[in-house]
Amino acid sequence: MTPRHPLRPESVIVAAGRPAHEPGAPVNAPVVLTATFHAGSARGYARDGQDTTVAFETAMAAAEGAPDGDRDGASIAFSSGMAAAAAVIESLPVGAVVVAPASYYNFHRNLLDEQVRLGRITVRTVDQTDTAAVVAALDGATLAWLELPTNPLLQVLDLPAVATAARARGVRTVVDATVATPLGLRPLDHGADVVMHSATKWIAGHSDLLMGVLSTSDPALAEQLRQRRTLTGAVPGALEGYLALRGLRTLSVRLERACDSTAVLARRLAEHPAVTGVHYLGDPDHPQASLIAQLLTHRGALLSFTTDTLARADAVCSRVGLITHATSIGGVESLIERRGAYAGEAAQGTPAELVRLSVGIEHVEDLWADLAQALA
Repeated sequence: MTPRHPLRPESVIVAAGRPAHEPGAPVNAPVVLTATFHAGSARGYARDGQDTTVAFETAMAAAEGAPDGDRDGASIAFSSGMAAAAAVIESLPVGAVVVAPASYYNFHRNLLDEQVRLGRITVRTVDQTDTAAVVAALDGATLAWLELPTNPLLQVLDLPAVATAARARGVRTVVDATVATPLGLRPLDHGADVVMHSATKWIAGHSDLLMGVLSTSDPALAEQLRQRRTLTGAVPGALEGYLALRGLRTLSVRLERACDSTAVLARRLAEHPAVTGVHYLGDPDHPQASLIAQLLTHRGALLSFTTDTLARADAVCSRVGLITHATSIGGVESLIERRGAYAGEAAQGTPAELVRLSVGIEHVEDLWADLAQALA
């Protein structure tokens, strides 16, 4: 049955990608556990995609506002977020010039650095909050790798201005919107060519799978990305596709709870005498507050803070009890980590005392009590 009126995003992620509404049909997309298919169609092997993955891709395309492509829509699922990023970066021609943020997810930085080491590409790093500098760096470039907001410093760029400038110069734009989620930002609406998500994070939401997804409004580009996935074998498993789709269904309610708690924790951390600074999208004094209001429909479930000493930053991570000391973001459980401990983060200017907190769906007062005792 087709809805009688346009659906809001919160309803789209619940309704999209389901089997046809027919008597006796399943309500949920089933897990299809097969590696091969009967001959006679374009799909003969699971690397070409299978029903469970296609259901997830259909729902993601709807969430991103991407029109259906020639085959299965304009979202392409990958075996991990890094595999999705590699599908774009490693397919660049030799001699390509990539514009990248001065500070962003350090494993994406490592991926680009490896291509530089191999002599395949050149990378221009630029402060993406300086729109004029970003636009200037686009001249002669091949690809602009953007992140909105950045992880872990939560910086925001003027995406409409950059995307417009890039298109005028023939530069492809890819936006990693993992932290924003499709409910916070749809980069394709602002002129981006590709939007990337680590579905491992908020989309799946339960820290139990690895998956990535790329979405585009260009059917030809979508087909190129599918071919890249086929050639590299970076196809997600059926169970991962099922779990990611199930996680997507509850994204809005998980995110609402986590965002509300993040706002409370950010305010209390800013008032704590051992905390020297807080990075949070909902801070009214955020340097890009006007852009945040323009582009993002929520203020996120991620924050970072610095403490007065390195020892205290480490102690906070080791002393928490309810909050989990582990790498990742976007799960139902709150996760904490000193990001400044990583060499890649230090190389791009992340303060050594910076602690990243991904807020889950626990009760906010229990989370604060855990942070307060750890900071003591």
